[in-house]
Amino acid sequence: MSDKKLIGVDLGGTTIKFAILTDDGKIQQKWSIRTNVLDEGSHIVPDIIESINHHIDLYKMDKSQFVGIGMGTPGTVNRQLGTVIGAYNLNWKTTQPVKEQIEAGTGLKFAIDNDANCAGLGEAWKGAGNDGDDVVFITLGTGVGGGIVANGELVHGINGAAGEVGHMCVEPNNGYQCTCGNYGCLEQYASATGIVHLAQDATEEYVGNSPLKEMVDNGEEVTSKDVFEIAQTGDYLANQVVDKVCFYLGLACANISNTLNPESLVIGGGVSAAGAYLLDRVKNNFEKYAFPTVRTSTVLKLAQLGNDAGVIGAASLAKQFD
Repeated sequence: MSDKKLIGVDLGGTTIKFAILTDDGKIQQKWSIRTNVLDEGSHIVPDIIESINHHIDLYKMDKSQFVGIGMGTPGTVNRQLGTVIGAYNLNWKTTQPVKEQIEAGTGLKFAIDNDANCAGLGEAWKGAGNDGDDVVFITLGTGVGGGIVANGELVHGINGAAGEVGHMCVEPNNGYQCTCGNYGCLEQYASATGIVHLAQDATEEYVGNSPLKEMVDNGEEVTSKDVFEIAQTGDYLANQVVDKVCFYLGLACANISNTLNPESLVIGGGVSAAGAYLLDRVKNNFEKYAFPTVRTSTVLKLAQLGNDAGVIGAASLAKQFD
């Protein structure tokens, strides 16, 4: 273990998070700036460079103290070239030479990967994965993303699309249409937006009294958090929705685990804030569909790092330069 530092960057559509970490993954400093997506996202990389250089000066550090920078980003990443394309929430429609620009602007080595992969690396290294070599991470947010660590390495696949667990088909007949064009993807049932869609459809068919039905019928904005909170009061309709969500998620966890048999399958993202209420029901469905050996060896867990998962995992990318 060296005493050199790592820099992690978690690039999001509204916020860019930064952290300076020790070589063994302890955060020493962290800060964030707003993401300026104006002018086709042309301000984003210069803002990252300026912020890193400014904070190294601010903390009276020297660039020789750093191994390098790792960054997680939305979009399609070419890890070798260090480029990103198709990050539409950043306004990056054309190929962005991120590595070339950041290395030139900071004088530090730079590595990049998909943001869900980085969050998975973070949880595997310093979170619920307990530094395990075989960890699957599923993040339930606006969409459903994932990261797969097998034999201590991120799995990327031939074209970088490995870990797209949100696009596993869990409802092949008459499933909701996904933004990817297919029908019945997990993302349409277990994401925050998917849960609301399920709630609205269930409400249309329900004739009893229910606080959830009242909210939907009154045109109030319903969130996935509302659905879980109302379900926990014993509301029948909300519990029907939660049961469906946990069925689809448990089935997906079993299929993933039957294929990979990870030590841990970690569930994170905003929806996972429902905690044990979500996890216990997902486990029930997982146990129903998992292969017997998998059922007794793969453990389902809730993520532990929260918003720090991305910067910690991104920073770990820079360890390759150590």
